[in-house]
Amino acid sequence: MDKLEIKQLELYYGTFQALKGINLKIPQDKITAFIGPSGCGKSTLLKSLNRMNDLIPDCTIKGDVLLDGENIYQAMDVNRLRKKVGMVFQKPNPFPMSVYNNIAFGPRTHGIKNKSQLDEIVEQSLKNAAIWEEVKDRLHQSALGLSGGQQQRLCIARALAIEPNVILLDEPTSALDPISTSKIEELVISLKNQYTIVIVTHNMQQAVRISDQTAFFLAGEMIEYDKTSTLFSVPSDQRTEDYITGRFG
Repeated sequence: MDKLEIKQLELYYGTFQALKGINLKIPQDKITAFIGPSGCGKSTLLKSLNRMNDLIPDCTIKGDVLLDGENIYQAMDVNRLRKKVGMVFQKPNPFPMSVYNNIAFGPRTHGIKNKSQLDEIVEQSLKNAAIWEEVKDRLHQSALGLSGGQQQRLCIARALAIEPNVILLDEPTSALDPISTSKIEELVISLKNQYTIVIVTHNMQQAVRISDQTAFFLAGEMIEYDKTSTLFSVPSDQRTEDYITGRFG
């Protein structure tokens, strides 16, 4: 079953065309990876899935993005969309407030004020992000005091707190050491039973380790999309093979 369907998506920054006729179906409760060299459009496409590009002046989008069959650019209010589609960025970006308030921020924004309910959401979100044991005694201390890997798991917990259906991860481990990277990868794999996950990664080994499907992008086009095992072992396009074997990129 497909969670997201992208139809003939084109995106322009002014006159520059960053995405060219993208057609892509993203399956529910799977991990889909976007790979490709810098500037190929993979992060631009990821951000278009929860309308982050709305904030960029001179950005024009054509085509459709359907979430559970509903067009996110026509029928859907952006706040409702972002409750359904959470985003975690490349650089951990905890708010300059306590661990607790970082997690409670989203639920409060969506109208939850009851303290016991917020306590429960905070604890469950931190447990789901595999960081509860590390922070349960410092919930009311600044989140900025956490390590980089802990901050990134906190940001994932913050995304989970609003109970999204989809989680977008934009190179979530590129700023982290190997041990923190491994923890995030284990976490992402554990979350796919409950969430549809889309990850942009420069790390091809990471795509192989954690994703079910992989899409390869080049110069704003989607060159190839297949099961990860197939794309990396028997790619159908020479450009994909050249990229994954390190001939360019």
